[in-house]
Amino acid sequence: MSLLTLTSITKNFGEGNVLKGISLEVQQDELLAILGSSGAGKSTLLRLIAGFEKPDQGEIVFDGNVVAGESFLPAEKRKIGIVPQDGALFPHLNVYDNIGFGIAKDPNKDSRIQQLLKLIELEGLEKRKPQELSGGQMQRVALARALAPKPKLVLLDEPFGALDAELRDRLRNDVRRIIHAEGVSAILVTHDQEEALSLADRVAVLREGRIIQVGTPTEIYNSPADIGIATFLGESVLIDGKVTEGKVATDLGKLTALNQVVEGQSGVVAIRSENFYLQPNPTGDSEVVGRVFFGHDAVVEVQTPSLKIKARSNGPFAPEVGMKVTVWVRGAVNFYPTK
Repeated sequence: MSLLTLTSITKNFGEGNVLKGISLEVQQDELLAILGSSGAGKSTLLRLIAGFEKPDQGEIVFDGNVVAGESFLPAEKRKIGIVPQDGALFPHLNVYDNIGFGIAKDPNKDSRIQQLLKLIELEGLEKRKPQELSGGQMQRVALARALAPKPKLVLLDEPFGALDAELRDRLRNDVRRIIHAEGVSAILVTHDQEEALSLADRVAVLREGRIIQVGTPTEIYNSPADIGIATFLGESVLIDGKVTEGKVATDLGKLTALNQVVEGQSGVVAIRSENFYLQPNPTGDSEVVGRVFFGHDAVVEVQTPSLKIKARSNGPFAPEVGMKVTVWVRGAVNFYPTK
């Protein structure tokens, strides 16, 4: 069942068309990631959902009620929780009062705050001020504050952007656990592909004000709708090809396409770096010309007779620079016909 439905949403600022006919649904108990690069329109879309801005065209229905369109419901009446990018905790309030800010008149305020403190694993830190917390602790308090009034939807605006890589990984798992424990739906806005793929139930890719593709993380990653998404989501090597006898003939051999192809079609195949297999071969026609070691894996640059590729290999066993190899492509590939 849909908790939130956006239909043909358009938003302009001056002469700039920021959002162009956005239609999107968020289901009950779903974590949806809106993924896009800077300037794609992510923040504007979030502000429209929250009620901070009015769409120029289109309709937003939340929890069965029209909140933007023929009528408009302001942000304070939508009962949507928001976690800003920097957490935006009140510096003069301690953890307890920050969490309870939006439920000051609730007779069950104390029990609700204690429940959330346990959920975010900050019991015993109620009296600390924000400046006495780590970055991850501050973000968990910000999430608890958004959840305190028991909203049906929480908006997460790039909540991990200011954190270091190790802390981001830990906090992602915490946020997913907390949101599902509360039984609330959430929208995560991010430019980080790894963040979207690891956290979300579904991902909506936003580009230049339009939704280009919506699907599960697996669908989005394995079957990108176009070359732009294929290169945006992880590394892909693009190689020209032509459909011949049901296969795509390329400089790396005849490859099987994941999608339907038409005999004689020309286009481009997108091959993920992890789909290359490098077989050491003293008489091979390709040579390793670069290697970046990450421990668990390595990115290996290989010069073939006609092009240069980057392959991801098992770190301890990755071929060394100067080794001769034969390049194989594992599995099927995405083929994009030339328009």
